[in-house]
Amino acid sequence: MMSIDTLNPTDNDTIVAIATATGQGGVGVIRASGSSETIHTLMQAVCQRALTPRHAHYGAFVDADGAPIDHGIALYFPAPHSYTGEHVLELQGHGGPVVMQLLLRRCLNAVTNIRLAQAGEFTQRAFLNDKMDLAQAEGVADLISAATESAAKSAVRSLSGVFSNKIHDLVAQVIHLRMLVEATLDFPEEEIDFLQKADAFGQLERIQHQLGAVLQSAKQGALLRNGVNVVLVGQPNVGKSSLLNALTGQDIAIVTEIAGTTRDTVQQAIQIEGVPLNIIDTAGLRETADVVEKIGIERTWGAIERADVVLHLVDARANESTLTTNNSANNPANNPADTQLLAQLHQRIEQNTNHNVPFLTLLNKVDTLSAPPRAVDDNSIYLSAKTGAGLNELRARLLKIIGFESTQTDTFIARERHLSALRMADEHLQIAYAHALTQDQKLDLFAEELRLAQEQLNSITGEFGADDLLGVIFSRFCIGK
Repeated sequence: MMSIDTLNPTDNDTIVAIATATGQGGVGVIRASGSSETIHTLMQAVCQRALTPRHAHYGAFVDADGAPIDHGIALYFPAPHSYTGEHVLELQGHGGPVVMQLLLRRCLNAVTNIRLAQAGEFTQRAFLNDKMDLAQAEGVADLISAATESAAKSAVRSLSGVFSNKIHDLVAQVIHLRMLVEATLDFPEEEIDFLQKADAFGQLERIQHQLGAVLQSAKQGALLRNGVNVVLVGQPNVGKSSLLNALTGQDIAIVTEIAGTTRDTVQQAIQIEGVPLNIIDTAGLRETADVVEKIGIERTWGAIERADVVLHLVDARANESTLTTNNSANNPANNPADTQLLAQLHQRIEQNTNHNVPFLTLLNKVDTLSAPPRAVDDNSIYLSAKTGAGLNELRARLLKIIGFESTQTDTFIARERHLSALRMADEHLQIAYAHALTQDQKLDLFAEELRLAQEQLNSITGEFGADDLLGVIFSRFCIGK
């Protein structure tokens, strides 16, 4: 983790790092950021000439004896018109690991007051130099790590300030309301009811409504960023591995008629309408004396406890009387073994998790039924992993369960800390409203809750960010960013 010292905007050290990914590539980039004097000394030492700002210069990058290390393009960005807001030098050479390390070592040895950058320090300096706020800075890391096209587009919206602008607008409205409330506290003898005349309570309701819309968009963004863990469970040989293969479109898991083929959890990432899902196939749950299978079953229970959604597969053939008659119960899986397993699943989750895990029963192998299945309840779907029947309905139902709205076009990437801050701000606004509605109108408490709500909103963009929070955030960036 980054030390608190690195958060000091008066740090005069020039930093340098390889800014491209580890491994071989066509192009590799060395980035340095710092003072004008050090950057100019570095460009003279490595490039042997002064560089025109924002112009590409092709030439040799030389060692201490003047021998070429590599040939490439050098770019100089003077402050404040650079990524970090400081003087920046970029050396773009061939992307071999050895030549990049040689060039990096040359930069570190060429001048004094230069050191290797820590993770996220370039973007951290951009934040400290007011080139971007904290939510935008996090958007940089989220764009780099985006696993889907939708996540990348949402990260770009955060980076371009869509999320930040919504927060700034909310803060401005809260500040205006605080001004009205505190003016009333300062002049209680005035006959004019400032709050009523200014429609203060109407303003508060509009702020709450707007905050709710931002929170909803943030929840969508969190889904795109974090993805969803979907665990396939059931008795042996009900088609869990076949369903994994059908959803991924690949032969990820081994499929045989032998019960207990899957001995360990098998995980594969997919996406549905841009939402990343981790589909986790598990060992069949049953009583067994096989030592290896027992270990796999314990890992299945562990996966269930960490799940966001559980798909309980049952064999439609074992429940055929339920599916083809009108006397279906609430749970269409009326096979005694499936019913007992479902009860065990609910009990295990209630004992070992802190959240409600949605369940969906999948009646697989309907292609083998002697008669077409009748409609089942909202918590069940009949399908065939072999033929693909019902898979589209399953995908749609998964999106509904996790609460993703594909029609929402203004989604921005959000993190758990953003959701937490928005929820806390909403709670403070609700408390403020309650104080305002009391008979004696506790306006001092009203004003305090508004202040606390503003602090929560400000923590998203980093205006009141604590040093330890910033250290945690930027330490998770890659080196060179």
